[in-house]
Amino acid sequence: MGRTKKVGSTGRFGARYGAGVRKKVLNVEKRKKKVYVCPVCKKRALKWKAIGIWECSSCGTKIAGGAWEPISEVGRKVLMTLRRIRLESE
Repeated sequence: MGRTKKVGSTGRFGARYGAGVRKKVLNVEKRKKKVYVCPVCKKRALKWKAIGIWECSSCGTKIAGGAWEPISEVGRKVLMTLRRIRLESE
């Protein structure tokens, strides 16, 4: 079963489920399999273990985060708001 550049890991579905669904799955799988920067040791070693659980292969730290990314979109917005509030109060 071959995979092409366009469909990537979703090539396993063949022509089933529709193009839109396969594109969404591809997007989730790319974000999930990517290696992120660990917030503790600052090395590029943070990997997905389970939904919402991320583990650094360098320092062994486990963190709770988004389902498919260490920091979800909502979490990112909250951090930006907190930074803005902190700067305004100083």
